[in-house]
Amino acid sequence: MNVAILGAGNIAVMMAQALNGLDDSVGAYAVASRERNRAEQFAREHHIQKAYGSYLELVEDEKVDLVYIATPHSHHYEHARLCLEHGKAVLCEKAFTMNRDQAQELIDLAEKKGLLLTEAIWTRYMPSRIMLQELLEQQVIGKVTSLHANLGYPMLHKERLCKPELAGGALLDVGIYPLNFASMVFGNEVERIEGTCTKLGTGVDSQDSITLIYKDGRMAHLFASMLAATDRAGLIFGEDGYIQVQNINNCEEIRVYRGYTLVQRLEVPEQINGYEYEVLACREALEKGWTECPQMPHSETLRMMEWMDTLREIWGIRYPGE
Repeated sequence: MNVAILGAGNIAVMMAQALNGLDDSVGAYAVASRERNRAEQFAREHHIQKAYGSYLELVEDEKVDLVYIATPHSHHYEHARLCLEHGKAVLCEKAFTMNRDQAQELIDLAEKKGLLLTEAIWTRYMPSRIMLQELLEQQVIGKVTSLHANLGYPMLHKERLCKPELAGGALLDVGIYPLNFASMVFGNEVERIEGTCTKLGTGVDSQDSITLIYKDGRMAHLFASMLAATDRAGLIFGEDGYIQVQNINNCEEIRVYRGYTLVQRLEVPEQINGYEYEVLACREALEKGWTECPQMPHSETLRMMEWMDTLREIWGIRYPGE
């Protein structure tokens, strides 16, 4: 499977490293940037065969099987559409688009053309997700009632996150992880969403506090920040104890407590860098002719976008062009 990377920023580096660590059945075939010199330098540094100075050149390459989109949130819709219109399968970095309407349009187009389109929210594809799910099915902490999850990094130096025209802010960049964590653990029977945020002078959200209230009374308390480093913990509370996930962004270990006593520790499998799991899921989907990956079906992508649209509406945040 020849994978092409559309965009040559920091996150593209992570994907290139993952591709280079996989076996010969998957390859980092091409990279494109709006600046040819940048693409050529990226290709040299990461052992990629082809370098293109435009995205159109990349999608016109018949040897490309899958395009990984690594551009800012604001451009995902445009670039995913370009790929789909040229018959390319797409793995699009989170947040999938700026809003639900854009996501729905892309999904409709992919399904019409019979092309794979999936969101690169890596936590959905990792083995730790199944490990956690099995613990919950075994009811190791009894009936589960609530959870806490947070993710934050000091990121004011990242220009794209401070600009509304690039769909910046904490929510789409890091808030999406606690939301996905809650969805993976508790499902989606949400009765009400509440939230508040603080904003930068540019108008984007800098810190988010979110509460999901479920129809059965369970609650998820979530926090996201682009101002500070948080402990990135996920805590699931039950009648008999709690489960602690070390780093919801890339799980390092899962700990089970009975009462307040640690009774079990589960280490996650060794990985290249974590990006490989979504690539392997795409390979399986392409081999089986699927238009979505079961790890992150289209319905879940739409739901995450809908939740974030709801929160931005509460906060009075709209991106230019919406």
